[in-house]
Amino acid sequence: MSKLKVSIRSIVMFLFALMFVVAGLSLLSRYTSEQFIYRSKKPLKIGATYMTLNNPFFNVIDDEVRNVVEANGDVLISLDPALDLQKQKEQIHYLIEQGVSALIINPVDFTGLSEELKEAREANIPVITVDTDVFDEDLVAYSLMSDNYDAGVQCAKDMMKRKKSANIVLLQHSTAYSAVQRIQGFVDTIKDKPQYRVVERIECEGQLEIAMPKMDAFLNKDISFDVVMALNDPSALGALAAMQDKDRLQSVLVYGVDGSPETKALIKDHIMTASVSQSPKTMGKDAAEIVYKILENKPYSSKARIPVTLINENNIDQFSLEGWQ
Repeated sequence: MSKLKVSIRSIVMFLFALMFVVAGLSLLSRYTSEQFIYRSKKPLKIGATYMTLNNPFFNVIDDEVRNVVEANGDVLISLDPALDLQKQKEQIHYLIEQGVSALIINPVDFTGLSEELKEAREANIPVITVDTDVFDEDLVAYSLMSDNYDAGVQCAKDMMKRKKSANIVLLQHSTAYSAVQRIQGFVDTIKDKPQYRVVERIECEGQLEIAMPKMDAFLNKDISFDVVMALNDPSALGALAAMQDKDRLQSVLVYGVDGSPETKALIKDHIMTASVSQSPKTMGKDAAEIVYKILENKPYSSKARIPVTLINENNIDQFSLEGWQ
């Protein structure tokens, strides 16, 4: 098994809570957004594995999950497979072996975790998927993500308001269901309009450091284009950097999805066209609170889709440039 990066903060919190249990304290306070509940218990361990923590979006989700978990006197073990499906499989096995009470998963590959999800179910460990779904929905207790399809639709509609025709480059990530849905929403919106033509699809895994050189290579092909639709903000930033290096930013519309602080600043400066806002703060908080509803046998729905909003020059002043939604 590969080395697993376990949050030091989580370990400290676990040992601190365990010390009080051993000392004979029987009551630990647990805070939720609704009320204080007092109970005698050992701290629970909650496991989380995200497709990558090399993206501020997932770090914000993890911070919000941690806030709720630690406020309940429990422990969060957060792991980063760095976009490696095999590592994520190993991490899920590890978390199950650690006796976690629930698993929060942001899958590297939405079709690649069937056996691990079955193993979690056999161990009576509920799985909550965040940001992107899995193919085996019946093996998941709760699915929480943005309305990713609508994010693509909103970008396409904004583009069509600005241009009567366009040659479009798509930056995509075909193993992440959320990314697939965003691109699909965009493509479906323009599919019956031949004046809008996709001239290139670039696989970039949603990573700035991959999108930038791949966009640079595309620019060397000298294919005419005037729109870039990126699955997320990091890949949009990679495309912008590559175009800036070759002085190709003029008259190109660039769209992303996230509403990150960096892209909001670029929209404000009229460098980037638009980004569809997500709320990683809401996503992380809601995911953690659902964990406790499940563990306490409280009623809950099986999925939630968070509405999204397109940010452009017309409404940028309604959003803070300093942080995430």
